[in-house]
Amino acid sequence: MTGTFSYRPEETGGRQREKSLDTRNRQLDDRYRVLPWPQDCTVVVCFARCPVRCVALTPAHRRRRSLWCREHRNWRDNEWGRVLFTDESRFSLSSDYHRILIWRERESRNHPSNIIERNRHGGRGVLIWGGIMLGSRTDLHIFDACSVNGTRYCNEILLPYVRLFRGAMGLQLLFMDDNAPCHRTVAAEQLLGSEDIERMDWPARSPDLNTIEHVWDFLGRRLAARTLPPLTIRELRLALQDEWAAMPQQLIDTLILSKGRRCETCLAVRGDHIPY
Repeated sequence: MTGTFSYRPEETGGRQREKSLDTRNRQLDDRYRVLPWPQDCTVVVCFARCPVRCVALTPAHRRRRSLWCREHRNWRDNEWGRVLFTDESRFSLSSDYHRILIWRERESRNHPSNIIERNRHGGRGVLIWGGIMLGSRTDLHIFDACSVNGTRYCNEILLPYVRLFRGAMGLQLLFMDDNAPCHRTVAAEQLLGSEDIERMDWPARSPDLNTIEHVWDFLGRRLAARTLPPLTIRELRLALQDEWAAMPQQLIDTLILSKGRRCETCLAVRGDHIPY
């Protein structure tokens, strides 16, 4: 679709305005904009991870986020270097997005180029866990099932991965995980206490402050750019492990060292979600 969108004077208070399609596209969030499929396209494989939901922030959440950013915006590189950032993410063989906006011409709703088939119950996928820090990273862990409770979190993550990093770095290790229910169980708290692992205080509803979110985005882009994309769960698991191992450490280090600017941005928007 080319050209411009024209607004009738009676619809704009008597003013004639035109706005280019490029301008409208830039104003629409990339996560929800999907271009029409080419006419000669027969197979489309979409690799997606569970999108980060920007849940509503209460004034208390904003205050807590702002306080956290004030405490950490002046941290030096060596202070960020002792933090192990961790998170889980789900990758699937089909798109997980349920709100998709498509630019189309009038009376073309049922045109084949504007119809996208999707699984309403979600596609097959895997749940992964990883940890990053300056100069290092954990191995990528892939859960056998896509649901994790406190017991599995202790047995599959804290004991084999976090405790290993604690033994290598000593008491200076600062462990970061979010406020997911499986992370805050009594068993997890007791295990961290028994191993003398210090947990970083983390504000609620703050996935945008977690550096590893950009790593998940990088993995998704690398999967989509593969010449021979995985078509089965086994191939997806192998591809994720390969891309995780091949990810440049410089990328991870650059993301972690940008935490100061990220804190400043959060303070600039008064604790609201960071626009990125």
